[in-house]
Amino acid sequence: MGNKINIKLVCTNCNSRNYHIKKNKNSTKRLKLRKYCPVCKMTTIHEETW
Repeated sequence: MGNKINIKLVCTNCNSRNYHIKKNKNSTKRLKLRKYCPVCKMTTIHEETW
């Protein structure tokens, strides 16, 4: 129905999946966001995963 899909963000340092967000279905780029990782206890780059 909607144009949004749920995706997970994975930490590039420890590979833990910490965040779930919604993304536009028509977007072709993979998201890379700078977020806090509770496992690493610091701010790291989180990438989109399915």
